Amino acid sequence: MSRLPDWVGRLGAGLTRLAARLEREEAAARGDESGGGGAGRPPEPAGGPEPSPHRPERPHEAHEAHKAHRPEEPQEPPEGAEGVEEPEGPSVPAPPAYAPAVAPRPEPVDAVPWGVRVAAEAGWRLLVLAGTVYVLMQVISSIQLVVFSFTVALLITALLEPTVTRLRLRGVPRGLATTITFIGGFIIMGLVVWFVVWQVMENVDELSDKLQDGIDDLRRWLLHSPFHVTEKQINHIAKSLREAVGANTEEITSAGLEGVTVVVEVLTGILLTMFSTLFLLYDGPRIWGWTLGLVPAAARPGVAGAGPRAWATLTAYVRGTVIVALIDAIFIGVGLFFLDVPMAVPLAVFIFLFAFIPLVGAVVSGALAVMVALVTQGVFTAGMVLVVVLAVQQIEGHVLQPFILGRAVRVHPLAVVLSVAGGSLIGGIGGAVVAVPLVAVFNTAVGYLRSYSRESALRATSRPHGATVISAAPVRPPKPPGEGT
Repeated sequence: MSRLPDWVGRLGAGLTRLAARLEREEAAARGDESGGGGAGRPPEPAGGPEPSPHRPERPHEAHEAHKAHRPEEPQEPPEGAEGVEEPEGPSVPAPPAYAPAVAPRPEPVDAVPWGVRVAAEAGWRLLVLAGTVYVLMQVISSIQLVVFSFTVALLITALLEPTVTRLRLRGVPRGLATTITFIGGFIIMGLVVWFVVWQVMENVDELSDKLQDGIDDLRRWLLHSPFHVTEKQINHIAKSLREAVGANTEEITSAGLEGVTVVVEVLTGILLTMFSTLFLLYDGPRIWGWTLGLVPAAARPGVAGAGPRAWATLTAYVRGTVIVALIDAIFIGVGLFFLDVPMAVPLAVFIFLFAFIPLVGAVVSGALAVMVALVTQGVFTAGMVLVVVLAVQQIEGHVLQPFILGRAVRVHPLAVVLSVAGGSLIGGIGGAVVAVPLVAVFNTAVGYLRSYSRESALRATSRPHGATVISAAPVRPPKPPGEGT
């Protein structure tokens, strides 16, 4: 026989012994993990007793032993054996004690810092508010004429409504009182506008000549001034101003009145304002009741209380502003008249109208009066006009407005400037006029709603269980024994 089969047999026997040893070590490790039922007893090899090393194995015996130790292929369980527990496979050994502990990863939401989360929450809400305001501004700009006309009608109604109330208290029917107040109010406002336009048209030629003379005087003064202005520069500036004042006078006086579209828009706005004022004067309470019906029921009590207070604020603002503007116009107009400034009456009317634009209107109208006095009467007269304007405005700001308007409609100067700037950007001069009263009304309404919500929260909380009057009453000490009752 050849030596090749013996070599193969010895190789198979060695592999069999190696597999048996590995199985014994694995069984011993499994017994240590499970608590050691038979920890001290080495398990028998799965393929039977270990063959004696003194007897060489035959090739067919090595082949059978190799088949016995080969892992069996998984078989599908028989039918009806779903409930039979399968033997557990080899478990993963626990990590050693010296291994470092690995902390679990936090949730993504918990990993974001608190400040970033708060900023993100506030950011998307601000974006929603900004989008809402932008859409609202777009809607208002598309129907700007309607919104502006209705806002002006609210201001005129706040000015005329006390007259309707006074007539009704005297026994005049509501319809007749509304008609009288409406016709009288619009006639007076029409006469004021007509008077301003008439005075400007009558005096514009004289004012143009005065302005040209004033420019020549200013030119001569600049030539002898310490500013070292050359005559060429002065001639160029004077020529430009003279052309702007003389040649373009007609365009300046008719600005804003040219074009069929502008005329139609102006007439439409006037008609909308008149009709809105008429119905607000006659049927204001019913319109307010219908508006309350659009508010959700939960917020209706607070809005119902804020509405009258906001309307009272608007009424006080309009009436106070009219009185203050009238006083400013009278005193500054008298000063202009005694200083012999041309167009004193039209300038006084301009001061009255510009007084409805807080802070900015007073500055613009005062500067206009000073400029007219400078180019027509000289530097001294212009200085005196400036003194008169500043004195009247100081009395207005520190005495008249706090006394007439009161604290109910007081708005911070920063809010006034910002509201006037925003209103002028949105609606021009009309937007600047209606911006401050709307801000005052909004301030009053928000303040009342805040107070109302705070009081509602206090009423909703349960009352504290304190001591009653009887339990808190003083107890008379007992009489010592022996004393009579």
